[in-house]
Amino acid sequence: MNNTTDIFVTGSAGFIGSRLVAELAKQGNRVRALVRSTSHRDPTSQGVEYVVGDLCDRDSLRSGMEGCSQVFHLAAYAKNWSPDPETPRKINVEGSRNVFEIARELNINRVVHTSSIVTFGPTLPGVVGNEDMPRVTQKYFTAYEETKSEVEAYALQLAKDGMPIVIVNPTRVYGPGKLTEGNSVTKMLLQHSRGQFPILLNRGVNVGNYVHVDDLVQGYILAMARGRIGERYILGGDNASLLQLIQWVNQFSGHTHFQINFTPSMAIAYAKLQLRLAEWTGIYPQITPGWTQTFLQNWVFDSVKAKCELGYTSRPLVDGIRQTVEWFKTIP
Repeated sequence: MNNTTDIFVTGSAGFIGSRLVAELAKQGNRVRALVRSTSHRDPTSQGVEYVVGDLCDRDSLRSGMEGCSQVFHLAAYAKNWSPDPETPRKINVEGSRNVFEIARELNINRVVHTSSIVTFGPTLPGVVGNEDMPRVTQKYFTAYEETKSEVEAYALQLAKDGMPIVIVNPTRVYGPGKLTEGNSVTKMLLQHSRGQFPILLNRGVNVGNYVHVDDLVQGYILAMARGRIGERYILGGDNASLLQLIQWVNQFSGHTHFQINFTPSMAIAYAKLQLRLAEWTGIYPQITPGWTQTFLQNWVFDSVKAKCELGYTSRPLVDGIRQTVEWFKTIP
């Protein structure tokens, strides 16, 4: 995007969104960033105008989008638990519908919608998943997975009906940046590097796909510029087991920490206890049964489609982990 463009971004205060906003502004675009009243705003940001509101406030969405030609929709409820079980649906489904409807009313040129790798479901042994992979289970492990799947289907239908929507499906994101729920992989690796996370789930054998946040941001921008309407693009990196990540952290930090193996049955029992305590006390749980079951699956995918159609690239995972561990040394 060489010419100046007016762009609206939801989820702009999050781990990924804040990096995307900074990159879009750096490229000379005028960015309107949707933030909550309590969100941090950088008063020194050049080319960024903050719009206070949320996905359920249609007036704030309309105010932010007016005059824009592009929308990046990143905002979502990605936490593993909510005191109100309706919150994930209210934000992820109803809120996204608000974004789409107002974008259509205002004739926005293109919307890049953030879905997730979880909408494809886990992969079977020996299978490398892609955008054409049929879902192998109708079970949803979490409310996040269910609501993101529902709104993705809705976005695909809107695209079939002529609305200019492109969908991106990020894998597990990591890298330097805000240590929020959206950066949970980095938080876990940081805790391990400091000996604060002694648990290794299922011996760390389950495999996932990991993408560096800066590579993901470039993928978003490429999807806006080159993505085909109504298509999904997996934005990921390399596949690796959790044990491999831990071994790299040990190598690059120069410290090896003791690990306690949690068998699947132990982990589920612990997660159920955490959930029950959360329901009784309102204290946010460390983990829930649904998220535990998610991490007990394999999520092996490739980004061949994004590489071929968008020109997307991703750095080797080992290099990204090395950089992230170096960043750990700057955190008090």
